[in-house]
Amino acid sequence: MKHIINQDILHIENNIKPSNIVTNEKKHLWFFMIFYTMIISISNWYDARLISLFSFTVSPGALTFPLSFLISDVITEVYGYKNARKCIWVALFFNILFILFGEIITRLPSPSFAIENNNAFDKLLSINAWVVAGSFISYLASEPLNAYLIAKLKIFFKGKYIGIRFVFSTIIAACLDSIIFIGIAFFTILNFENLIKLMFTVWLIKSVIEIIGLPFSIRLAIWLKNNENLDIFDNHTNFNFFNLNNVYEASDNHYHKGEV
Repeated sequence: MKHIINQDILHIENNIKPSNIVTNEKKHLWFFMIFYTMIISISNWYDARLISLFSFTVSPGALTFPLSFLISDVITEVYGYKNARKCIWVALFFNILFILFGEIITRLPSPSFAIENNNAFDKLLSINAWVVAGSFISYLASEPLNAYLIAKLKIFFKGKYIGIRFVFSTIIAACLDSIIFIGIAFFTILNFENLIKLMFTVWLIKSVIEIIGLPFSIRLAIWLKNNENLDIFDNHTNFNFFNLNNVYEASDNHYHKGEV
């Protein structure tokens, strides 16, 4: 009887096929998803307030959005386009939720003793429809483009030239983001010449911040690959932005210790 049971166990073990799905636990992805989501919410919320920086007039998003591109670069490089796409959708959902909740609470009645303070608070939370439209449209255009370029360039260059790929994707995506956002958000208050100047200035600052942060982003990507034993290539990925599948096959993981 014992011999028969042992034979059955051996037969089962010999016929178990190894999983073809990347199932290793992604220890750090959750943190970068939260970080990315917060950066997007902060950027969109404060973009209506122009600031003067080194004699340039820019929107606050020029300082924070490069961080979103940097984090998206790292997520796509290590975890793949599918997970970057998931982050983009999650950030969009919570940004919408954040704005809607602000709209709801500013329309609820105030107690008599807090009317003055609440009016100041409501004014602070009041949103410009053009700024919101510009934020969402530019976000949905530039963020998926940035992740797409990273994934495709990684395949084209066979994982090499990570710095060049990070900078190139950000320059293109930041350009699109600046044109769309500035064009929509400020066309009612700036003339054409100032619009072009603001677009160029914001794009330039975003690109420079990406270049300055390059040593950090490259080292972070390499550290994550080694720590996660993961280096995803999107050779078989469906790049449809509305496809929410984020499962990878084992063959998509090209990680080899000491080769990153």
